[in-house]
Amino acid sequence: MKTSKTALVVGANGGVGSETCLALRRHGWQVRAMARAPKTDALDGVEWVRGDAMVAADVLRAAQGVQVIVHAVNPPGYRGWGKVVLPMLDNSIAAARAVGARIVLPGTVYNYGPDAFPLLREDSPQHPQTRKGELRVAMEQRLEQAAQEGTPVLILRCGDFFGPRSTANSWFSQGLTKPGMPVRKVSYPGALDIGHAWAYLPDVAETLATLLDRGDELADFARYHFGGYWLDGRGMVEAVRRAADNPDIVAGRFPWWLVTLASPFVETLREMRKMRYLWRTPVQLDDTRLRAFLGKSPYTPIEQAIRCTLEGAGSLPATREFASAA
Repeated sequence: MKTSKTALVVGANGGVGSETCLALRRHGWQVRAMARAPKTDALDGVEWVRGDAMVAADVLRAAQGVQVIVHAVNPPGYRGWGKVVLPMLDNSIAAARAVGARIVLPGTVYNYGPDAFPLLREDSPQHPQTRKGELRVAMEQRLEQAAQEGTPVLILRCGDFFGPRSTANSWFSQGLTKPGMPVRKVSYPGALDIGHAWAYLPDVAETLATLLDRGDELADFARYHFGGYWLDGRGMVEAVRRAADNPDIVAGRFPWWLVTLASPFVETLREMRKMRYLWRTPVQLDDTRLRAFLGKSPYTPIEQAIRCTLEGAGSLPATREFASAA
């Protein structure tokens, strides 16, 4: 039977977007994936369309006939973030309003400041310390306004993403480990005794799909926190050792001095440096509301999640399970 549920994923080439396409397909949705350079040989069963999230007509054209728009687009390497993030979101909101769709945003902790740490709840105050955080606050404010005007919204706030299809903007793949290289050292960006929030992208996508399955039960402006894994540096290093089956992996220091030195010349490093405050204090997402709504804990065992991530990055030989999923 042909499903009547259709979702548009804007930014389908990214880690969040690609995993969400796969999860929605598993849950019986027809999925339309929009990207500037569609990967038409990837993601079986997905309809690819070419489009630019900065062009309102492209988003509106791709959104025809959909019930959900997943706004998973981000500029690679944070380049030009301040100039494009809000216009891209405005285009998705306008398209959702025009076709009567719910808009979905994978959120972050950037919109919180020290007054909300260490345990973040859905209604914790949002007083960010960075421009990126201010933009995240503005994004959520625009979505809340859209919900008040009749366009339903779902936000799932998460910690730092990692997963088998995420490398470009991932702290795990670009900071702790190196894609394509065997893991011999974990370069941890913070003190080893400070906890940090991590979100495994396949679990994030599966959770979004599960929430959308129960769309009739969601508030018009629904917000949930995805707790994921809360690990300190020692816990993360030990989890990587177990996942790689290599007890000789050592804990190293992330080269913040090099980031500082190069940041005036490289925008990606400049933006990374601004996020250092999140590694200097414990930051945890309270997922009580999410687990109560779902009736379960949606998280893959940490060693399995890390192993799949390392396989996807080419740092471990791919198992049959990952090869078939990819």
